[in-house]
Amino acid sequence: MTLADYNTAVDLHADGIYRFALKHLRDAERAKDVVQESFARLWSKVDEVDGSKAKSYLFTTAHHVMVDEVRKGQRSTRMEEHHQDMNHTSQHQPDLKEVLDAALATLPAVQRSVVLLRDLEGYTYEEIAELTQLNLAQVKVYIYRGRTALKEYIGQLDLVI
Repeated sequence: MTLADYNTAVDLHADGIYRFALKHLRDAERAKDVVQESFARLWSKVDEVDGSKAKSYLFTTAHHVMVDEVRKGQRSTRMEEHHQDMNHTSQHQPDLKEVLDAALATLPAVQRSVVLLRDLEGYTYEEIAELTQLNLAQVKVYIYRGRTALKEYIGQLDLVI
């Protein structure tokens, strides 16, 4: 991969990786860190990665970085999240985006990743299998289970209407 290929990859894929990470992590700063770490890892292997495979490498790396972030986050709780319920005293209708984000948060990390790659980023099943290093059957099962869990979660909410 040449320097021009690397710069092109930054221009073409940084926003997509950021959106993917932001939907997955729901934290803008952590999402920016994922993007930065993904490109840093690409830079460290710039001589080994083919320029035509940069997108695949970046999204695979971002997926792995996010899984690490989620695992790290399970060991510690941010104080803002811990006390978030105390900040809301008025009753209001939840925003559809908030409901969807809450539903996505209930999914395991792998299911959330494949659902976001398919439904948000528009990747094919084959591309998702390549990015996440899962086989095609696993991808289809995770997407089905993730969508079913989202449907059940949203269907159980009395406040959505």
